[in-house]
Amino acid sequence: MPETEAMRIVREKMNDIPCVRSLGLEIIEHSEGFVRMSARHDPNFDGVLGGFHGGMLANVADCVAWFAIATRIGPHERLVTTDLNIRYLAACMGDCVATGRVIKLGKTLCPVHVELFDTQGEMVAVSTVTYIRVDNLGGAPKN
Repeated sequence: MPETEAMRIVREKMNDIPCVRSLGLEIIEHSEGFVRMSARHDPNFDGVLGGFHGGMLANVADCVAWFAIATRIGPHERLVTTDLNIRYLAACMGDCVATGRVIKLGKTLCPVHVELFDTQGEMVAVSTVTYIRVDNLGGAPKN
């Protein structure tokens, strides 16, 4: 699929986002409403047993969900996480690959299904992340 102007801008601005930079997130593939990204394992973010700390995997899920929505609406609309649910299935001892798929692009809410895998392809967590489209709220303050 050809790169859209919106996704070109997203790629250019990725390194300006501190949590994206810290997680070493990179887009592997994308299509409308879908993104596959990799997150680099950093021992500074390990849990007590080694491997990705669960909170860091939740951070990956949150970021991947935003990028999945951006494939539909572009990078300029203000989005804020309203809900994040994650179920851990296995330890992630190295890099992580995550997929995000928009469940519904609503006028106000945008739920996204995220699956996280280790480098061997084993699913390590599954998440649902919901974002709110702040610009669609009446009277929302502008930055």
